[in-house]
Amino acid sequence: MDEKDIFETFLNAEQLFKDKEVIRPSYTPEKLPHREQEITTLASIFVSALKGETPSNVFIYGKTGTGKTAVAKYVGKELIEKGRQLSKTLLFVYINCEIVDTEYGILSNIGNSIIKNWNEMIPFTGWPMEKVYDKLKEEIEKQGGVTIIVLDEIDKLVSKSGDDVLYVLSRMNTDLKNAKASIIGISNDLKFTELLDARVKSSLGEEEMIFPPYNAAQLQDILKQRAELAFNKDVLDPSVIPLCAALAAQEHGDARRALDLLRVSGEIAERDEQKNITEAHVRKAQNKIEIDRVAEVIRTLPTQSKVVLMAILLNREIGQETLTTGDVYDTYRALAMKANASILTQRRITDLISELDMLGIINARLISYGRGGRTREISASVPVKETKKVLEEDELLKNLSNYKPLKQATLV
Repeated sequence: MDEKDIFETFLNAEQLFKDKEVIRPSYTPEKLPHREQEITTLASIFVSALKGETPSNVFIYGKTGTGKTAVAKYVGKELIEKGRQLSKTLLFVYINCEIVDTEYGILSNIGNSIIKNWNEMIPFTGWPMEKVYDKLKEEIEKQGGVTIIVLDEIDKLVSKSGDDVLYVLSRMNTDLKNAKASIIGISNDLKFTELLDARVKSSLGEEEMIFPPYNAAQLQDILKQRAELAFNKDVLDPSVIPLCAALAAQEHGDARRALDLLRVSGEIAERDEQKNITEAHVRKAQNKIEIDRVAEVIRTLPTQSKVVLMAILLNREIGQETLTTGDVYDTYRALAMKANASILTQRRITDLISELDMLGIINARLISYGRGGRTREISASVPVKETKKVLEEDELLKNLSNYKPLKQATLV
């Protein structure tokens, strides 16, 4: 087959999407349904910037997919536009702390978002922290007006690097003469401020906003708005949007989850060369997203946890549906020896089993035998074949997947 033909089939297939980008969670629409109250509240805080005053620092809380980032970006965009109309100097800087999670990275990224001259950019590494801060302060001072800094996933920054950078940023206004700065922290973790030093908490936590989850009816409105822009006419079966909304409402009202379900359903239908997106495609999408999510969690597990999980999966392959902690430990020891890895104690393996249970990768139920003591009844809650493939991506585990554990005798 001619190489150029490998894409021809897909290029000529039925096009279900008009604009796929509008159905991605990163897209900020012109209107945000069911977040009018939150937009008004944030606008009432930001309006100080248009008057040349320092807006209060804000903490925004809420579960994943409740519109926190979208509202912050939307109000920021409107603020900049209004500032342009009123000839006010305003800057809006957005940093995702899941990606940039060090003090140096945060300060240099904020600085480089403001610096206009490429030759004056702060390098990725190498400067003393004091020099990075002085350069950032100098640039904000040079711009004048008000700079609003959004730190999304702020809890990830604090858990990895501590709260020193927040203290530095929260005290910046005392060092500025011709400019002002304000911070918005966005977090999925309502208890996150418990990790903060009392000084940082008092400096930063001037205003707090909590975003409630969306219900199924609200999610339907969001999906309808995006679907009109994303899909060609009449390609969605009437039951698709209600089903996506209902499934996402079960997941704490997560709009991202609802959007992902709708987008992946469309991609599956397009790949199958279907003219319509149906409930069956949504079910397939749900399964695919779940497997992808679990795969991502498994990839980021520590090596010893991966070996424990491999031990459970290998036992499952030979028909051992449920195992005790001792069964898992026996197989784990054999695998660790085979991989020339250090062997942890059974007590530590029990802790790792509990962690895998909390992640939803396995089920570990505590069983009491009265005077005979207690043990855990362990079973895998992920598909064996797909999970083993992910584990085999780790060089250390690649040669372990063919190991056959000894079948345990069941005592009745």
